[in-house]
Amino acid sequence: MQLGCWLGLAEPYVAEISAGAGFDWLLIDGEHAPNDLRSIVAQLQVIAARDTHAVVRPPIGESWLIKQLLDAGAQTLLVPMVESSAQARALVDAVTYPPHGVRGVGSALARASDFAAIPDYLTTAREEICLLAQVENRKGLEALDDILAVDGLDGVFIGPSDLAADMGYIGQAGAAEVKRTVLAAMEKIVASGKAAGILTLDTAFQQECRDLGASFIATDIDVSLFARNIRAAADTARKTLS
Repeated sequence: MQLGCWLGLAEPYVAEISAGAGFDWLLIDGEHAPNDLRSIVAQLQVIAARDTHAVVRPPIGESWLIKQLLDAGAQTLLVPMVESSAQARALVDAVTYPPHGVRGVGSALARASDFAAIPDYLTTAREEICLLAQVENRKGLEALDDILAVDGLDGVFIGPSDLAADMGYIGQAGAAEVKRTVLAAMEKIVASGKAAGILTLDTAFQQECRDLGASFIATDIDVSLFARNIRAAADTARKTLS
């Protein structure tokens, strides 16, 4: 099982510190964090120097954006709000060069090919790409069996927060019904042979997902870590020095 942390501070310095912390993987978030292509590239560069793997989440699964992220050197993508097998197949096409996909050919300009220093990049790139779909609403769960059947999709990540909202429990990802739904989905993903993943700060729930066979679990978020610790530091200082 691989343990990860979410990066939402959009800062290479923080990414570099995080990359040396001991997590197996770090997710650079382009959906809910103030990241753009340049800030993502900068974080990929510092993470590459450390013994951890970078995952990038684009804001949306559009082929033009996926093309840019792949050329920038992202090898693992987590695409949000996947709701159908047709969408999953389109994502597979987007990470695959023609004639089997639609990824644009521009590797001579790309960091991914080490700027053309990898001579067989075009023929080997697909083997190095990990494509993960994020299923995070009822529509996606209803289509989960069909999504899991898509060849070329490597794993499915369940998003508890959006799922909770869609189920009528907004802000309550820890609600019992939401947890039961997530665990049932995790069981289905594991049974399919694909990698199953989740982000949850609930340590007991992390263990439940691990026991079901989750392959990758994000256990914390840099924003949350900084926010709670800086607040605690200020509180401690006031109590000590007031």
